[in-house]
Amino acid sequence: MCEHHLVPIYGHVSIGYLPNKQVLGLSKLARVVEMYSRRLQVQERMTRQIAEAITQAINPTGVGVVVEATHMCMSTRGVQKVQSKTITSSMVGMFREDPKTREEFLSLIKQNANKY
Repeated sequence: MCEHHLVPIYGHVSIGYLPNKQVLGLSKLARVVEMYSRRLQVQERMTRQIAEAITQAINPTGVGVVVEATHMCMSTRGVQKVQSKTITSSMVGMFREDPKTREEFLSLIKQNANKY
């Protein structure tokens, strides 16, 4: 829910991480996303919070989070831009430091974007 307008935000989250010593189960990643998305939220903050939570939990060598969402406050109020989407990202560790790692992650998201 948009914390400014109290209307839904719909979208999907892509997460990539490079394990250090621990690996998370897929359900744990979904739970992290659900935990931060169920509260009144701003997309930019939520994206960062997801990356920080994974980093704190397992100390991976890198984390990448990309959120693509449609905000009902953009499509039903004010400017009424029905087709608008907002994309935010948070890159930590190798995803921030190594352009090849970041590019591989982003290209995988791009390849699968039409499948959602």
